[in-house]
Amino acid sequence: MSVSVTHDQGVATFTLNRPETRNAFDDAVIAALTAAYHAASADPAVRAVLLRAEGPVFCSGADLTWMRRMAAYGSDENFTDAMHLSALLHIIDTCPKPTLARVHGSAFAGALGLLAASDIVVAVPEAQFAITEVRIGLIPAVISPYLVRTMGARQARRYFLTAERFSAQTALELGLVHQVVSAETLDATIAGHLEALTAAGPQALTAAKQLVAAVDGPITPAVMEETARRIANQRAGAEGQEGLAAFLEKRKPNWGGA
Repeated sequence: MSVSVTHDQGVATFTLNRPETRNAFDDAVIAALTAAYHAASADPAVRAVLLRAEGPVFCSGADLTWMRRMAAYGSDENFTDAMHLSALLHIIDTCPKPTLARVHGSAFAGALGLLAASDIVVAVPEAQFAITEVRIGLIPAVISPYLVRTMGARQARRYFLTAERFSAQTALELGLVHQVVSAETLDATIAGHLEALTAAGPQALTAAKQLVAAVDGPITPAVMEETARRIANQRAGAEGQEGLAAFLEKRKPNWGGA
């Protein structure tokens, strides 16, 4: 099972369970996570949601097999595909229950959208992060509203453009994660947050989340569609096609004129 779901004492835990692919996500993983967050949102017994992963890597971004399929898609198919990821990020972002992410290993590309959409993110010092899309001729379009909101436009310019890796400490300074703790204290830290959350009034928690959204700029359906359209066009365009082909064929891309 690509995503396992468990419930314990009011906490719904979603575990990315594809260590053989470094927990890369594809359309099946996106669908499974979307369904899980929707179910948790509607379940009065769920007081908080925890996202975690098995294996040494939290999530490496998009799955290679999925990327091969996307490389053959036209713009309309890519738009539909991108909107599925957009819907997942939206349900995480607007989930009426507190959402946490336990980052025990590195997270790259689209995985950073999962973190930026979550309420509380705790990572270990060894975790590495990167927004890598431009390396293969793409752009981090669908995750961009969440990342720009999290790290600010100025920092987003740097990390969107350089695709450089950065440390957990830098992720902390950027606001992408809230705490960096040792691997030995990671679970205890998460447990402390869950204890505090499940002790609070459930309606008050929902209202508090809605309050933050009300006083901040919302990520609207129009923004979601625009970002999905942008990545669809980039994937279906010549540069995106060349970048994906080079990545899948393990060669340097020929950008032409570069």
